[in-house]
Amino acid sequence: MTPVCPFNKASRPDDASGKKPSENQSKQQSASDHKLQQDAVISPKCPFGYDSQTFKLGPLSCMVCQALLFQCSKCVPCSHVFCKVCISRFSDCPLCGADIEKIEDNPDLQKTVDRFIEGHARIKRSQIDTDKEEKEADTKTVIYEDVSFERGDFMMQQAMRALRANNIESAKSRLGVCAEDVREQLQKNGNTPELCSQLGAVLGMLGDCCRTTGDASSAVSYFEESVNFLMKMPKDNLEIIHTLSVSLNKIGDLKYYEGDLKATRAYYFQALDVRRSAIKNNSIVPSQVIDVAVSLAKVADVDRNLGDEDTAIAGFKEGIKLLESLTVSSGEVDLEKRRLSVLEFLNSQLGKK
Repeated sequence: MTPVCPFNKASRPDDASGKKPSENQSKQQSASDHKLQQDAVISPKCPFGYDSQTFKLGPLSCMVCQALLFQCSKCVPCSHVFCKVCISRFSDCPLCGADIEKIEDNPDLQKTVDRFIEGHARIKRSQIDTDKEEKEADTKTVIYEDVSFERGDFMMQQAMRALRANNIESAKSRLGVCAEDVREQLQKNGNTPELCSQLGAVLGMLGDCCRTTGDASSAVSYFEESVNFLMKMPKDNLEIIHTLSVSLNKIGDLKYYEGDLKATRAYYFQALDVRRSAIKNNSIVPSQVIDVAVSLAKVADVDRNLGDEDTAIAGFKEGIKLLESLTVSSGEVDLEKRRLSVLEFLNSQLGKK
């Protein structure tokens, strides 16, 4: 008996009647058999309704942040369940409107969510045609696009939902899983630019989560890990360059808030150097030129705070010269607004002492 998808409503290839088929019927049957075999290996949908291709909610979702439940908490007496952080903002149940007398942890449901993440969401969902291709699919890289149900992709989607709802701890948890999966792919496939850029971005997002919660030391650790990793990569990939320079600037921002101006300048200048190299070694991209001007402004601002006014003025003037000579196409309205905004800021700094 030929194995086919049990959810396929078409008749089975071996369910034909005992009547001898004609030649045309045999050809049609053969084509039908081939189609059924193809249908049998098409990626299945999640039985809980989750789908990385569309914005859907499932039975394990929090109706407030719309991400997977994290630190499941039950409202008493209505028994509706939400993330702990989400429901703590309400005095009435967001679903039924009942008064919340108290909130209780729901560890059993949380275990179900955790098992779902560890098991079901980890299943490979790439379309395959042979057993050989199935084995090869295990070594494919994690790509963050809506084409599969890879766990890293799915966790990124859930983390973004949690971040939009300001459920930071949930986002950190999902991003941690995402980073773990990208690291596994790196071990299997090596340091490909796509995976390196993805890991750098995820680590940067983890740093942002820590910075939001006031955990500056952990934020710096994540940003530094991102930087140390991306520094090893060739600087011919513009996505890696952007991720690297952003992480360097974020470390500089945190050092600035700590009052360590020398460390701040060192990180800002590293970001500036990375961005300068990018526009020297690649064709001119307007957004990158604006990024260089922003970095020049950051370094110059620190120079001014350190008492080096001449160097600061030189930096501001260099940024102005870059932006005044930059031509942005008429279709890139937002980019032109950004250019004018940065240019206005730089000009305003020349009059300050």
